[in-house]
Amino acid sequence: HIKKMNKDAQMRATINQKLIETGERERLKELLRSKLNECGWKDQLKAHSLRCGS
Repeated sequence: HIKKMNKDAQMRATINQKLIETGERERLKELLRSKLNECGWKDQLKAHSLRCGS
């Protein structure tokens, strides 16, 4: 079980490094940010937080 976790962590680190090296990580982050803004996610989260906090 630990061996698989280590292998998974190593794979994630390798993929993350490749994404950073190619600039794809930033592009994907910007795409996600844009899509979340388009669907009003931030406003929905803010409204939900206000309802839960009051």
